[in-house]
Amino acid sequence: MKRLALVLIATTFAGISAAGGAGTFTDKRDGKTYRTVKMPDGKIWMAENLNHKTGNSWCYNDDNSNCNTYGRLYDWNTARKGCPSGWHLPTVQEWDGLVGAAGGNTMAGKKLKSTSGWGNSASYNGTDAYGFSALPGGSRFTDSSFDNAGDGGSWWTATAYGSDIAGRLMNDFNGSVLEYYGGVGNGFSVRCVRD
Repeated sequence: MKRLALVLIATTFAGISAAGGAGTFTDKRDGKTYRTVKMPDGKIWMAENLNHKTGNSWCYNDDNSNCNTYGRLYDWNTARKGCPSGWHLPTVQEWDGLVGAAGGNTMAGKKLKSTSGWGNSASYNGTDAYGFSALPGGSRFTDSSFDNAGDGGSWWTATAYGSDIAGRLMNDFNGSVLEYYGGVGNGFSVRCVRD
């Protein structure tokens, strides 16, 4: 009995429940709690977009209610430092591992997207097969304009290719996860992966 209690304490402290990797993590910087999930790639991912106000980060359309729904959008330099201690911005290889384990580029989006909130047709939503719950948080551009919330989501990786940064894009009209490249000043969503 004592050993079981210690195991439960350890797994709760780590932010992961004893049942299959679903749990929560509380960010000590601001007290926000995020759902977490063990994905088929074997890694623990946040099951929500990061929503820590810091540096160059924005709510879609500068509307705070959008941060409550979608999390914040970050420029790349802020995104690289944005994840809390014990977590990091995933590399392109980590995103590739996640997408591959979830069925590949043409199928993974359907499994990773939330079951509501995508576009104006129920057929655009995902199955959320693993609890990743990707939402279409849109993007912010360097001219301070916003685009695509409700229809698409873009997420940074930690991997640079020359002056462009690799990201991932999901749209409402298909089940794909596409490679997407953007300049460092654009605002994309962030998913953190446990170290």
